Amino acid sequence: MSRAAIRPYLVLKDADSRFRITVRTTRFNSQGYPLVSSVKLDEDFATATAARAHLRTEFNAVAADIATK
Repeated sequence: MSRAAIRPYLVLKDADSRFRITVRTTRFNSQGYPLVSSVKLDEDFATATAARAHLRTEFNAVAADIATK
């Protein structure tokens, strides 16, 4: 298992071709392995650019914090 921290924000395209944001938090157990929990936000966006703009304004995210799939 990788010990590298993951990016805290994920922008995914769903089955309806809408983009959704997942907020992920990482904490480490006593052996140093990451434990990741994630929460999908209720909002959806027409484009990935709109989702990234929302992350920048609402969560003060920088480009290095946002992953896309």
